[in-house]
Amino acid sequence: MSNRDSFSSKFGILVALAGSAVGLGNLWRFPYLVGNNGGAVFIILYLLFLIVICLPMMITEFTIGRRSQSNVFGAFKILSQGKKGKAWGKIGFISVLSALVILSFYSVVGGWTVDYITQSLCFNFKEGLDYEQMFRYSSENAFRPLIFTLVFLLLTALVVIMGVNKGIEKYTKVMMPLLFVMVILIAVRSLTLQGSNEGVKFLFRPDWSKFTIDTVLAALGQSFFSLSIGCGTIITYASYVKRNENIVRLSTETALMDTLFALLAGIAIMPAVFAFGLTPEEGPGLVFVIIPQIFSQLPMGGIFAILFFVVLFFAALSSSISLLEVMVAYMIEEIHWSRKTAVALSTALVTILSVLCSLSLGVLKNVSVLGSNIFDFMDKLSANILLPVGGLLFVLFAGWKMSDKEYFDEITNDGNLKFKPLFLNVLRFIVRFVAPLVIVLIMLVSLLK
Repeated sequence: MSNRDSFSSKFGILVALAGSAVGLGNLWRFPYLVGNNGGAVFIILYLLFLIVICLPMMITEFTIGRRSQSNVFGAFKILSQGKKGKAWGKIGFISVLSALVILSFYSVVGGWTVDYITQSLCFNFKEGLDYEQMFRYSSENAFRPLIFTLVFLLLTALVVIMGVNKGIEKYTKVMMPLLFVMVILIAVRSLTLQGSNEGVKFLFRPDWSKFTIDTVLAALGQSFFSLSIGCGTIITYASYVKRNENIVRLSTETALMDTLFALLAGIAIMPAVFAFGLTPEEGPGLVFVIIPQIFSQLPMGGIFAILFFVVLFFAALSSSISLLEVMVAYMIEEIHWSRKTAVALSTALVTILSVLCSLSLGVLKNVSVLGSNIFDFMDKLSANILLPVGGLLFVLFAGWKMSDKEYFDEITNDGNLKFKPLFLNVLRFIVRFVAPLVIVLIMLVSLLK
């Protein structure tokens, strides 16, 4: 595997991993989940699950990817050799399927961000407009969302086709620092608005009366979603990481960057929402309905609108790149296609499903799959089945099929890195017992609701 493409620097690895984790889950999903689940209570639970469950799972996916030096399908095929149960070698295909399903609806939302960039560049956000009607037009029209979805997918493919070092790493090295700078600027502007203090209190003052089982599940689900647990992106990117890197540190730094960005997104959005007397419980429309309404009432709001939707687009693109790479790496290494062919076919498959997802919000809205339109079905299929099952199989494999020596050798770089035995034993315990139990509980509660 020495001829495989790889990341050239630690900074390149970190920004690529952060790009995979930092996506619409932070800017689009995190703020409205905070709004719907009592503000600070949700954030506290989210941080707890992130540290106790998701970080150990991320480290575990890192061990699988780097030890195998292969795509997510090949990783389990390689690491399961000599172990009982040949089926383990095929579990990576769930991640390839997850990437396809997620990208099919994710790229539609990515297309909306491209649409809103064009609208902000034309300074279309004016006070008094019906922004709900504007969003419906952007999402339910037969052709407009399709065009922007295709543009989004094309841009994703252009980065991935250049490879890991010259494409993904080069792009994220520029984009991720710029992304953080832009969201900080928006957060600062939001905090300077009169009445923004209520939004800050909402974010950071816990109201335990809002504590319910739904809040717990939402926080747990967001922590999985935010760090891309179970979908194969971590394993795929980890396979391009050199063996002298500290994967515990890389995982921790990625989780910290992802969390910081999510909190910055909340600070950028919630104080402005409260400053203008709007409701934080808007749901997904918070970004595409409420935010343009706020910008239309701000001095220099048009400039900040451009800035915000460029941030949203970059966040979406960074995650879509990692999802597409999961599929591309599988096709290159398992089917032995060239990168160009793999990117072209993967993009074509995603495009077909994305068209159906987009049309299901408009002309195909009466087409139902198990009681949901196609867009919502793809979302539920990934969130409720593919990601939890993938995550469960990953930790079961690492916890029960990988030996302690294999697991700890990868974490300690064959003994060259020193960790306290307590840390290693707690990590192993979480992976073997706590994480599988938590994932099973999530799945059971989701099925029973």
